Amino acid sequence: METKIENEGKKVEEKAEDSGQVSGTLEEKKDEVEDLKKIVEEYRREVEEEKRKAEEYLTRLKYVQADYLNFRKRIEKEIEEVKKYSNERFIVSLLEVVDELEMALEAGKKTNSIKILLEGVEMTLKKLNKILEGEGVKRIEALGKMFDPNIHYVIARVEKDDIEEGTILEEVRKGYIMKDRVIRPSIVKVAVKSSK
Repeated sequence: METKIENEGKKVEEKAEDSGQVSGTLEEKKDEVEDLKKIVEEYRREVEEEKRKAEEYLTRLKYVQADYLNFRKRIEKEIEEVKKYSNERFIVSLLEVVDELEMALEAGKKTNSIKILLEGVEMTLKKLNKILEGEGVKRIEALGKMFDPNIHYVIARVEKDDIEEGTILEEVRKGYIMKDRVIRPSIVKVAVKSSK
């Protein structure tokens, strides 16, 4: 697509070619010079306009870049804050368990009764398990189940001919799953057939 200036330039060239003369009258030359001056002035205006637009775009780009950097810093700061305090609610819940354990110990000291102390510990354990469930933590069922290497860790094999091989006989330490991830496997002893 030709610009207005390019059109004018072509007209001047065509005019010179059509006349078939390199030299012309002084008046014609003056007209040509005036036409060329107009074309140059038009080019200068276009260049100035493009320069102004380029400066405006550059200024806008600098603002966008500054906004982006500020946004990025703000997001990074917010992420750090979330990381820093992400487990606050869970810790507050655990503090309630600590309070209950302390109350159970105090009650046990005052009465010298093991039964009261055990009841307090049982209540506290129930509360702690409820807190863990609220966080998506579940105990892995192991005893009597078939060994699964994804959720169980074997520390011993016990020879038992009357029980299916791979059955978990004893749970040494309980395992837990948080949502869909094993956070601690159950440590177990499993049945194996005797080597007789």
